[in-house]
Amino acid sequence: MKTNVIGMDIAKRVIQLHTVCPETGEIGRFRLHRRDTLAFLARRAPAIVALEACGSAHWWAREISRLGHEVRLLAPKSVRPFVLRNKTDAADARAIWTAAQQPAARFVAVKTELQQSILALHRLRAQLLKFRIMQSNALRGILYEFGTVLPEGMAALGKALPGDLAELESRLPAVLMASLREQWARIQGLDAETVVIERRLTGILKESPPCQAIARIPGIGLLTATAAGASIGDANTFRSGRELAAWLGLVPKQRGTGGWVRQLGLSKRGDVYLRTLLMHGARAVVLRRGDQPWLAALRARRPFNVVVAAVANKLARTLWAVLAKGEPFKAAQFGLVTP
Repeated sequence: MKTNVIGMDIAKRVIQLHTVCPETGEIGRFRLHRRDTLAFLARRAPAIVALEACGSAHWWAREISRLGHEVRLLAPKSVRPFVLRNKTDAADARAIWTAAQQPAARFVAVKTELQQSILALHRLRAQLLKFRIMQSNALRGILYEFGTVLPEGMAALGKALPGDLAELESRLPAVLMASLREQWARIQGLDAETVVIERRLTGILKESPPCQAIARIPGIGLLTATAAGASIGDANTFRSGRELAAWLGLVPKQRGTGGWVRQLGLSKRGDVYLRTLLMHGARAVVLRRGDQPWLAALRARRPFNVVVAAVANKLARTLWAVLAKGEPFKAAQFGLVTP
């Protein structure tokens, strides 16, 4: 008996469903309001419901799973080739239905509410850092117009700015000085809000054994451990550490024809945020543990950035091994030699 598959295209207010009856081949197209969708699916026989892994998809997946259906999330890039002509909601639902039944289809693990909450904290922290950079750059630009050059880095800025503002007090109008001090107060407020979010992430790390396990890996700290635990979810979704590294875009692109394959730079596909954190961690490993034999040999024959990318790939594979196999991190297997 063939399993019924429902392709579901989600939007803020209108939901489009596409299904084909396995016995008769009858095509069903349903355009529903958001509030009526769950009730409609509750009346259907258990089926495979396929969705794109886009905004609110994980919430839909959890709700639909409670109704007895099997939910499969597909990456949008896996769906796009099956939109044959005009892009409409109905065409998208049909493309999702088709993509979900491909033999090589790969699916995204459904995230829990806790995992989504952790990633939301990371997004809020990243947004605060962007705001801080914008505010500090604006302050630097304004003071530069009056002959004051502020040092690079937030720590150096915090030490130099009070003295510079005091020196400018006698030269600049009071109305401008008041605004500059308010700007500096906003920057300090953003720093305080960032610290609060990091404190909450620290509490999550203390309560999560998997995150604690991967935090023991060199180059992986609070941010990478919590982001990796929430983004990856069930590590067994990936068949190997190499597959996880490919998902993170830490493997070379390949171009080839006629049996000749050429490897290019990093593919940079997948989760940009987690890949960035792993690259920062790998850079720290290369700089702080460069005396390790395998790292010294690697740096002797490859450029620095290539070495960093290779170590980031190694971190991703090690991270997968710790999460998937449930074994603690072993420095010897990673290639670290204790002094």
